Amino acid sequence: MLRRFLRTLATLLLAIPATTIAFAPAQAGDAPASHVIGAYYPGGSASRYPVAQIPADKLTHVFYAFARIEDGRCAVAPEAAAHFNALADLKRKHPSLRTLISIGGWEAGGFSDAALTAASRKRFVASCMALFFDRHRGEFDGVDIDWEFPVYGGPTHLAARPDDQRNMTLLAREFRSQLDATAKARKQKFLLTAALPVGRMQSAGPYDPARSFELAELAETLDFINLMTYDMGTTFSPVAAFNAPLRADPADPLQPDLRRWNNVEGGVDYYLQHGVPADKLVLGVPFYGRGYRVTSDTGDGLYQPYSAPFQAGDWRDIKARLLSDPKWQQHWHDTAQSPWLFNPAERIFVSYEDPKSIGLRAGLAKDRGLRGVFMWELTGDDDEQSLLKAMVRPFESDR
Repeated sequence: MLRRFLRTLATLLLAIPATTIAFAPAQAGDAPASHVIGAYYPGGSASRYPVAQIPADKLTHVFYAFARIEDGRCAVAPEAAAHFNALADLKRKHPSLRTLISIGGWEAGGFSDAALTAASRKRFVASCMALFFDRHRGEFDGVDIDWEFPVYGGPTHLAARPDDQRNMTLLAREFRSQLDATAKARKQKFLLTAALPVGRMQSAGPYDPARSFELAELAETLDFINLMTYDMGTTFSPVAAFNAPLRADPADPLQPDLRRWNNVEGGVDYYLQHGVPADKLVLGVPFYGRGYRVTSDTGDGLYQPYSAPFQAGDWRDIKARLLSDPKWQQHWHDTAQSPWLFNPAERIFVSYEDPKSIGLRAGLAKDRGLRGVFMWELTGDDDEQSLLKAMVRPFESDR
């Protein structure tokens, strides 16, 4: 009896098609990391920082910057195809790495028109899907929307409309719909993210992210938000200030209702108060500095009026050119938890981040239960990856 049963069972198993009992290979996005360690990679830097050099062993997500909008459709530079192929090679060597195409960036036009109607949104998103998920199939795991900014606050020459706020939400939903449909057909999962601002001084003056974005609704559609907790001290600011202060400084002359939010902690709190869950927020850190030619040496240049910007460069440049030069005095601010440099002879103030300050910001992201941390941008680090290592350290126990 037992032998007959076993023979029958064997016959039945042999009759089942192999595709029915075979295990499906792991697909992109099936097992996302519990946290995000993200890096923006600018395609224009590929000549000096090849894609193959990206430290994928330390990252969970890479955002390729940028695709643009031309005539209501997605477009990329001619050399981008080679970069995308290199990203695919990188993913084969590091199967857990997720790559996203970031669309937009500062100075990128076309969003307001592309998002204006249901028809224009469908056409725009379909063009992005055809380009990045058909022509370059297998090279990207999602889309990152970097519209700077709906309604107002971006470069003043770009088209902007009051309807942009709502249309940004609708555009994200259209991306979500088409990404999910393609993912279902291919038995995959595609990500949808967006880079959203914190800085309170933009091109049109005082700025409020909630006037540009329906924050809570948008968060429901997105997998997570890359929170741009930097660019809080720029040439739109009235005085020389920190680029990414960790906390509000009472000595900052910015009016209190703006100063409250114009820092890393305040920016996080603002999004939380507007209905964005902590686990949908990825904290941004800058790998670059901002400088000013100030008109007074009071306070070693901090919060002083300025006559012109100074091109500080990224961390790589600051470390090599400025930190080793005794003409540049090094300072630390206990409230902002930020370093700065001052050249008294030339009256130049430079705000920047170093491994200590980057580690403090990454630690805040971990302590506040945020989704993770990302940087703008990867190629600004030094050869020892000092900033990236500091950024990753608080999350190493989760890897």
